[in-house]
Amino acid sequence: MATSIHRIEITGGTHRYDALVGRGLLNRAPELLRPVVDERRVALICDTNTQRLAGRLAQRLGGAEVFAIPAGEESKSLEQVSVLCDQLIAAGCDRSACVIGVGGGVVGDLSGFVAAIFERGIPHVQVPTTLLAMADSSIGGKTGVNARAGKNLIGAIHQPSLVLADLDTLDSLPERELRQGFAEIIKHAVIRDAAMFDSLQPFDRGDLASLVARSIEIKAAIVAADERELTGERALLNFGHTVGHAIERAAGYGQLLHGEAISLGMVAACAISMKRAGLAPAQRDRVVAMLQQFGLPTSLPPGVSREAILDAVQFDKKFRGGAVRFVVTPRLGEACLSTDVTIDDIREAVGNL
Repeated sequence: MATSIHRIEITGGTHRYDALVGRGLLNRAPELLRPVVDERRVALICDTNTQRLAGRLAQRLGGAEVFAIPAGEESKSLEQVSVLCDQLIAAGCDRSACVIGVGGGVVGDLSGFVAAIFERGIPHVQVPTTLLAMADSSIGGKTGVNARAGKNLIGAIHQPSLVLADLDTLDSLPERELRQGFAEIIKHAVIRDAAMFDSLQPFDRGDLASLVARSIEIKAAIVAADERELTGERALLNFGHTVGHAIERAAGYGQLLHGEAISLGMVAACAISMKRAGLAPAQRDRVVAMLQQFGLPTSLPPGVSREAILDAVQFDKKFRGGAVRFVVTPRLGEACLSTDVTIDDIREAVGNL
């Protein structure tokens, strides 16, 4: 059943594209995608979880090619990028082609990176199928893969030509997968919108459109001000991510979902914010309570080495010349970049998780 569409215009630098949020959007795919894919050869990249959905979309688009990768974080590798590029070449794709990524954050990051480097750059459309991808990773043009040393260390900024977020794809999402998406939504509220934070309630699958749209608006405004993370504005989106990414790596990719690791990272970031930014303990408690309300972890699972987390932190991209650039929040709805945070501060916060 089609409903009204939330249309968010995203601009910055030389790019402009729309993010569309609503239900029944994939049924209207030929109409909505026509401005981007008209007269282009279309390659759909998906994973084994979204292969049937991608196949149905390919039929609506007149028989586009579908390329499926194994589901999971392990597919975010240069090896998989190489395989996909070879497959695109074998299928006769050239610089007149367009890549559509159908899936969660892994598919979006990987397909976007393929589009960024194939024939030195071809159009990319994001069709996110998880709440996490809709609210966060499909917006802003960050693409890439993991290296042995850490997450997303190899990549490129390649803005999509369109984001098509059909909420119908969330209906079959497992509860744990849906919950992790709220970690990024809560993050957006913490760093930019205190009123949004106050209004958050345990989720209802039927009433997500306005929440996803508002989350996209927040990220889009920050990205527009600092597309390539040069001024520090875009870095605010990394609240909770310095420690969160390190926890993902220390636990072993796939053991904790991304949003679960970011939840833990935000708990650590709030502890550091109390020490370095004057965050009131009562506000820190509100953030922790909100994460718990959405079923997200706020204490480190057994078996995850705190020393391994600290080792991983030092590979984070947010280090510059060995110095920590850490995002802190002085109060709900605001965030800033601090260079006062030390490794000892991070060690203390991780030790208390």
